[in-house]
Amino acid sequence: MEYKRQLAVPQVKPRLIIHGGAGNITPEKLGPEKYKQYRHALLTIVSKADTYMRTPVSSNEHGYPSPKYPSALDVATYAVTLLENNPLFNSAHGAVFTRDGTNEMDSSVMVSRGFAKRGVGVTGLRRVKNPVLLAKAMLEHGDEDLRKKADPGLAVPARGDAALGDPGEVDEAARDLDVPSAQGHTLIHGETAETLARMYGLELVDPKYFFTQNRWDEHVRALDKEKAGKGLATWSAEEYLPQGTCGAVALDADGVLCAATSTGGMTNKLTGRVGDTPVVGSGFWASEWAESGNASKTTPGPAADAWQSLRRRLSFPGPVAELSSSLRSLVADCLPTPSVYHPIEQTADEDIQTTRSIALSGTGNGDSFLRVAATRTVASIAQWAKLPATEALRQVAGRGGELERSAGDRWGKTGEGEGGMIGIESVVSRDANGRVISTHANILQDHNCGGMFRAWIDNDGKAVMRIFHPDEGQATQIRRPSFEGEDEPEDVWRWSAEKA
Repeated sequence: MEYKRQLAVPQVKPRLIIHGGAGNITPEKLGPEKYKQYRHALLTIVSKADTYMRTPVSSNEHGYPSPKYPSALDVATYAVTLLENNPLFNSAHGAVFTRDGTNEMDSSVMVSRGFAKRGVGVTGLRRVKNPVLLAKAMLEHGDEDLRKKADPGLAVPARGDAALGDPGEVDEAARDLDVPSAQGHTLIHGETAETLARMYGLELVDPKYFFTQNRWDEHVRALDKEKAGKGLATWSAEEYLPQGTCGAVALDADGVLCAATSTGGMTNKLTGRVGDTPVVGSGFWASEWAESGNASKTTPGPAADAWQSLRRRLSFPGPVAELSSSLRSLVADCLPTPSVYHPIEQTADEDIQTTRSIALSGTGNGDSFLRVAATRTVASIAQWAKLPATEALRQVAGRGGELERSAGDRWGKTGEGEGGMIGIESVVSRDANGRVISTHANILQDHNCGGMFRAWIDNDGKAVMRIFHPDEGQATQIRRPSFEGEDEPEDVWRWSAEKA
C-alpha cells in the first residue's frame, strides 16, 4: 500500500510552462520548416529550464542533506532569458521594430508572495540585453527601496556617475538623471530604467544587437503594404506578424508562483507605445488568497482517473493511505467502493481552509489586454466566483471570451482581441489543526486565435509542446504529417543536453 504522510508544511511539486507568442498562426502561414524550428526551440528551452529548476543551488547551512532549489522567480526569469536570446521569439534579440525602425522592449515579473512590491514592469528599453533581468532586479531591490521610503531617517545614496558605467556609452540625458533607486515605483520607463540596469550591474549592449534580418523584413514588408493600401502595418490576414510576447510561469516547492514576461511589442508600433506586458494586471498577474471549504469542490481541475473523480464526488479531502495502481485492478471486481482506507476521521468541509494561488502571463494584442485588464480579470473570476482557474481563463482568453468580444465587429480584421494566456493554479488545503490534507497544481493555457507557441512539463516530468488548439492540432497532423509532434511527451534530458 502507498502511505501518504500528512505534513505540517505543504510539499508542492514544482511546475513550469512557457509561451512564445500568439496570433493568427496557422499551419499554412507557419509552414513545416518554421514549425520544426519553433518545436525544437520550445522543447529545448522548457527542458533546460526544468533541468535548472531541479538542480540544487545550495545545501542546508548546518550541513544536513537538505538542498535548496531555485525559486519560482529564478526559474521563470531564467526561462524567459532563454526565450529572449532566441531570435525566433518577439523579445530582446528577436524583438520587432517600431515604425521608425528602432527596437523598444518591455518586461515584467510578479510573484504570489515573498516580495513587498510583488509585481514590477519596465518599458521603452533600447540597450538592456535581457529586459526580464532588469524587472527581476527591481523586484528584488523593492523591499529595501520601500523600507527607505517608509523611514526618512535612512540615508539615500547619492547619485554618482560611476554608477552609470562608461560615460562614452551613456546618453547625455541619462547622465543628468537623478536615480538613486527605483524608489517605491512599480513601472519605470526608458532612460531611467536603463540607468537602474547599470546600477544593478546588468549587461547593456549596442542597439545593433537587437537587429535581425527576419524582423526587419517583416517591418519593411508591412509598411509597404500599408502605403499601398493593402492592409495594416501592425497586422496581416495573410501572414503572422508578431504582436505578442514571451513568458514563463513557475511554481516552486514553497508554493510560490511567479509570472515573468518580455516583449518587443507590436510590429510597427508607434515609438513610445506602451503595451500590456509591463502593466500589472493586464499582461501579467500573480496572487494568493484564502477560501473556506473543500477545494476539491471548487477547484477540481482535470481528474487523473476515475478513482480520483469518484473521491471528489464523495467529498473526500484526499486519502491518507491508498492502494497502489498495480493492486487496483486486482480488487476492483471484489469491492463495491473504491479501495481507499482512511485511518482518521474525515474532516468536515466547513473545517477545511484552502489557500489558492494563480499566476498568468499573457500574449497577443496588448491594447486589448489593457482594455479588459485581462490577467487580473481571470484571477478575479477565479477568486470571487470561486471557479476553477481553467474556467476563469476560458471566460477571458478562450474562444468567444472577453478578449474576443472586446474587438467588437473588428474581430478578425485588425488583430484586436487576439491572444492567449498561460499560467499555473496551486491549491493547498488544511484542516482545522493546520495539517495539510491535499495539494495540487494545474497547468493553465488557452487562446482565442489561430495559435499560441507554448511548452510545459507534464505530471510525469515530460516536456510537451503545442501551437494550435488540441482539436486543430490533431487534424493538422493527419492532413500534414510534417506537423507531427504536438502533445507528444518528450524526455527532458534529451532536449536539455543532447539536442541543445
